[in-house]
Amino acid sequence: IAQAIADNMPKTDYVAEVVVAPPGFLNFRLTEAYLQSVVERVLEEGEDYGRVSLGAGKKAQIECVSANPTGPIHIGRIRGGVMGDTLARAMKKAGYDTTLEYYYNDAGRQITLLGESTRIRYLQLLGQDVQLGPDHYQGAYITDIAQELWDEHGESLIDEPVKYFADYAKDRISAWQKASLKSINIEFDVYYREQSLYETGKVWQALEILREKGYVYEKDGAQWFKTTEFGDDKDRVLVKSSGEPTYRMPDIAYHWDKAQRGFDLVVDIFGPDHHATAPQVLMGVQALGYDTSFVRTVLHQIVSFIRGGQEVKMSTRAGTFITLDELEAEVGADPIRYFMISRSGHSPIEFDMDLAIEKSDKNPVYYIQNAHVRCAGIFRKWAAAGYEPDAWQAGDPALLTHEHELNFLRKALELPQVVELVVDNCEPHHLAFYAYDLAAAFHPAYESCRVLHSEVPEPLRLARLRFYRAAQELFALVLNLMGMSAPDVM
Repeated sequence: IAQAIADNMPKTDYVAEVVVAPPGFLNFRLTEAYLQSVVERVLEEGEDYGRVSLGAGKKAQIECVSANPTGPIHIGRIRGGVMGDTLARAMKKAGYDTTLEYYYNDAGRQITLLGESTRIRYLQLLGQDVQLGPDHYQGAYITDIAQELWDEHGESLIDEPVKYFADYAKDRISAWQKASLKSINIEFDVYYREQSLYETGKVWQALEILREKGYVYEKDGAQWFKTTEFGDDKDRVLVKSSGEPTYRMPDIAYHWDKAQRGFDLVVDIFGPDHHATAPQVLMGVQALGYDTSFVRTVLHQIVSFIRGGQEVKMSTRAGTFITLDELEAEVGADPIRYFMISRSGHSPIEFDMDLAIEKSDKNPVYYIQNAHVRCAGIFRKWAAAGYEPDAWQAGDPALLTHEHELNFLRKALELPQVVELVVDNCEPHHLAFYAYDLAAAFHPAYESCRVLHSEVPEPLRLARLRFYRAAQELFALVLNLMGMSAPDVM
């Protein structure tokens, strides 16, 4: 059957040959002319190269990071942020009107503890003999915030309530978090405050609707949600007997709000600690009357950090952690961006901080960026030799017949499919894999297909210059999709 299909395949300008391979596969070999045309497509389409229409006319929202505003962002929370931002970039490439959103958990017990911790540190600066409790935040950043208050207000805040200190501390920490994320090229479109769900009454509206629909009952003074009606193994508490909502209640209200905002696709990117809780929140949205098929929950595994062969241990409350700012200062933004999407979200990552700064081909970041550097270097040498800078525009891609040139163009052709793969599956690691494979196809071409060598004929020289200009633009595009820089020198 396969042979019959191959024998009767219509002739096209882009398929040179159809070969049958056991046990019945059809392999299509593209024509050289079609591969050579990729050079022109990359140069003509520019930043639009690789764009697909998968999400045309659709709205998407991606939520990620969503760390409590109780301390600087530590490196254990960054994987989801890089995954989310990279996915957002790919979704825009696929035509989605994309919103990247950060949910601030600025309500609840942890904010009270933040306020208490800050107030105690402030009182200590006033000379009072007060101590932090075991549940309070111990990090030096709390003392820094208290010092700011002392420097600005002196002793005048001694009678201010815990809420004053909590509000000040969370605002300062939120500003730090935004700046830290920006340092690795993550900027959110929306910062959604949990507290706003209480200020607008949305939490209690959601609870009342669930009660009216018969999904909430009271037991032992608490309000219980009948999650068993949606396949859960037991019902769950929404409001404690004390009147304090559990985390499920505002989370349900928040996702109810997402549904009302009219997104065609919502992607929640969470760490492994949300494995059991995320489905319960969607049960609440379903009980409120919404089809939750528009929500994709992406759970990623943990990241461990290795320095000098030893794992770095961290605890936010104890204050023993490496902040994102410290990691960025040590290894730079680009290695953070790459390594955080270097594996499927289903797999844990070991972030080797020594490898991340190694300037050799063992470091995949160096390996990929060096392809762009090599392209830029060709044009610097070309200009330094006194040639016309824009001479490459006269190059004829039809002269690009070397095996390594064609292999690279074959890989370049795959970018639109990679964008679709990333978006369809909400798996940004495919982009990291592609970038590495693209570099692996490029470097042999660079080594074999010279430009400035005296024996290279002038027409071929110009064709290769055009090839390297297209390669340079393609690497810049792919690196940008991953939120990384495209350096001209390293």
